[in-house]
Amino acid sequence: MSHPTLSSQEIARRGKELYEKRIRAEVETAENIGKIISINVETGDYEIGDDLVETSLRLQAKQPNAALWGERIGFDAVYAVGGTLLRAAQ
Repeated sequence: MSHPTLSSQEIARRGKELYEKRIRAEVETAENIGKIISINVETGDYEIGDDLVETSLRLQAKQPNAALWGERIGFDAVYAVGGTLLRAAQ
């Protein structure tokens, strides 16, 4: 999804950076592993749930033009197509 002021590359960079530096330590708990997190890359706000659409819609309800980045907590990808999701190194 495009954003009026940020490129998709910049959204990805900011999202990964926010997750690694500010959010990961808070959310990578036993009950959250495997859940989806959507992050507003401009504010750092985030939502956790079982579905990327669900978490994104909750964030967009708060700020309709938010630039969002999604991750699967504790894994290297959100979805696997024809493969297996791998746990991220801890």
